[in-house]
Amino acid sequence: MTGRRGFSPAVRRRRLGAELRRYREQAGFTIEQVAEHLRCSTSKISRMETGQIGSSPNDIREILTLFRVGEPTLYELVEVAKETRQRGWWQRHGAVLTSEFVAFEQAASMIRSYEAQCVPGLLQTEDYARQLLAGAQDLLADGEDEKLLENRLQVRMRRQSLLTQEDPLQLWCVIDESALLRPVGGSSVMRGQIDYLIKMSEMDNVTIQILPLRVGAHPGMEGSFAILRFPHESDPDAVYVTTATGGAFLEKREDVARHVRIFEMLTSLALSPEDSREFMHSLWKEGE
Repeated sequence: MTGRRGFSPAVRRRRLGAELRRYREQAGFTIEQVAEHLRCSTSKISRMETGQIGSSPNDIREILTLFRVGEPTLYELVEVAKETRQRGWWQRHGAVLTSEFVAFEQAASMIRSYEAQCVPGLLQTEDYARQLLAGAQDLLADGEDEKLLENRLQVRMRRQSLLTQEDPLQLWCVIDESALLRPVGGSSVMRGQIDYLIKMSEMDNVTIQILPLRVGAHPGMEGSFAILRFPHESDPDAVYVTTATGGAFLEKREDVARHVRIFEMLTSLALSPEDSREFMHSLWKEGE
């Protein structure tokens, strides 16, 4: 459910893995010793601890018993292991995503992002998103491809409920001016998209700043990224960096801190939220 803050199988795996690693180190066991006890490969234990794979409740119970973890904590983490094996709502649409970004997005309490090429997915109109997906993927070659495009579009539109649900996501975006000047779908689609951005910028949980072209070179020129913050204290911030193959997560503390600094510099260079709204109004009028 999109309204359930903090639920995501991928984030549950990440949290469970961190707890497994912490209890293993406290108990003084090596990954090799745990793998031998569980009669599995060291690779499996390593991937469990990094959240790359889910863990069966039986494996978790056996590992935590080895570490002599108390029954209340053991029970809690076995329940978490059960949740790592559930499917997110977006997975019912098939292989329409190349990363787990949507899973992490569902669990985030705040996202700070810089977008260099296009309007962020959570702020796209359906017409804009359709044209963007078709242009990027060339998915309209036959009927099967058109169905795939519709699946991707449904996922993108449903994700936006995060901004309007009870306990909504806090979203702070810096959007490069060039993203608004690129006529995705033509002038009519862009007028609708800019009008929608203006409307969304008036929401209490959404902040939009436009980075003008006149700024010239700036710290975000390496590409778009998103910084995700989670409500649970056991889930540290993560950065998602857009790549040609979909994207990648950065979780090292120094990588996250670097992107936080970049975002702070971008917000200082960008127009204020109020001036950004006026700027978008001027673009809308120019398109009439």
